[in-house]
Amino acid sequence: MPSPRLSFYDPRRGQPAVEQSPFTIKDAFEPARTNCFTIAHIGRGQGSFWADAGQHSYSPSSLLFFVPYQHIRLEPSEETTGELIRFHANFLCVETFHAETGCSGVLFNDPYGSPVVELDRSTASRVKGLIQELRRELESPKLAGDEAALAYLKLLLITASRRKVAMPAAKSSRTQPRHPAIEPLTQLIEENYRTVHAPADYASKLHMTPKTLGRIVKEQLGKTLTDLIRERVLTHAKWQLLHTLRPVKEIAREVGFDDELYFSRFFKKSTSVSPTFFREFETEIRGGSNLSMSSSSAPIQRAAASSDHSLSNA
Repeated sequence: MPSPRLSFYDPRRGQPAVEQSPFTIKDAFEPARTNCFTIAHIGRGQGSFWADAGQHSYSPSSLLFFVPYQHIRLEPSEETTGELIRFHANFLCVETFHAETGCSGVLFNDPYGSPVVELDRSTASRVKGLIQELRRELESPKLAGDEAALAYLKLLLITASRRKVAMPAAKSSRTQPRHPAIEPLTQLIEENYRTVHAPADYASKLHMTPKTLGRIVKEQLGKTLTDLIRERVLTHAKWQLLHTLRPVKEIAREVGFDDELYFSRFFKKSTSVSPTFFREFETEIRGGSNLSMSSSSAPIQRAAASSDHSLSNA
């Protein structure tokens, strides 16, 4: 079973599939890892936060987006208040809803962008109203309360997705201008992440030194190139484990691990659970509904490409 540092939604214990709670923090705050999607609405305050190895900053009137099993750490530079909204796929499956809103590629599961949406005045007012309505439905259940709460959550994600897409470039990346190497690097990773894991190989393809490319990625995306590649591999592996019954060994080989044990270590270091637990637990609490989805690829996958062990020591 998971360690006490994890707090997993499990309907067998009578837990709700969506929860909302206010928070106030003055010092570093690490919420327990969860198998839910998480939205942090920052009302007041500013500081930095980590989503796994990626470091970003937040400011007042912004939304932060996190995926299940992700390590989160907030470090406020001033007192920060806001609300946490957590929902499991049993309440709203982002992997299906993304086809309607694009939120799985815009808000969640995008290793190449920032998980922050900074709100302008009109959007901030709308978001605040939707969060208030969602809270009312959750605190005082009424007729069709779940359907109403789901509708408000969907509207919140749609509003955030529209704002993210419309945000000026200066608001959607760490620095300006966006370095011209980022787009070709993104394309290269999408084409090769299953088999090419070494940062030096990507630097060579872009005719750059590993040091230079690493500096650019860190400045622009807030993480190392190694972490960026690992994140993309993990997204694909989780999708395959969740939506197929393929053997773990087969999935490991597909993403460049000849040794299943190395892959399991890599997966557990990233999620705090083993690939087998991840698959069996999520499939059981979802009643197998995850297996009815298309299983061909992870939502943001664009291309594929066979065996390097640069990640195997994770």
